Amino acid sequence: MRVLGIDPGLTRCGVGVVDIEPNRTARLVDVVVLRSPADLDTPRRLERIATGLEAILEEHRPQAVALERVFARSDVSTIMGTAQISGVAMLIAARRALPVALHTPSEVKAAITGYGRADKKQVGAMVARILGLDEVPKPADAADALALAICHAWRGGGVQAAQERESAAAPGDAGLTPAQRAWRAAERAARASAGPRTLDT
Repeated sequence: MRVLGIDPGLTRCGVGVVDIEPNRTARLVDVVVLRSPADLDTPRRLERIATGLEAILEEHRPQAVALERVFARSDVSTIMGTAQISGVAMLIAARRALPVALHTPSEVKAAITGYGRADKKQVGAMVARILGLDEVPKPADAADALALAICHAWRGGGVQAAQERESAAAPGDAGLTPAQRAWRAAERAARASAGPRTLDT
């Protein structure tokens, strides 16, 4: 399953693409942070982010799009920019007949770390661990986008069922949370591989 995760923002929009195997093994396909300068007017900033999103969708052709659900913050301008980019992303996905899912930050944190109130450092470290990266993707928008993509794939019925079957057959994995099982699987994969991929940011 190939999923494109989007951490929406008008100044910085994180975009991550991951491939997820039925056993929940995750592989980095691409990650980028799209930017729009604050000195442009809003329509041109939206157009710049939209162009970047369309190019990534065209290049990688994901099967689903996962977005962070917009929630109330103290900074109204931040809410507006996030909501505007979310709308642009959903429209682009809809035109390609791609399913779109919205996930709250707490849902993503729980899926990735097993703890819904984990901080960004913990989420980033777990994303790097899951994907076999030498370093945490930076800036945080990049790691958040990858976390969204992984969260969505893991919450999918087919992938979840396959992981449950695998963990039932793996000694010592019984009783672990999905995030803990994924961590253990990532450790096994890292030991079995020639070496983890590195991310050039």
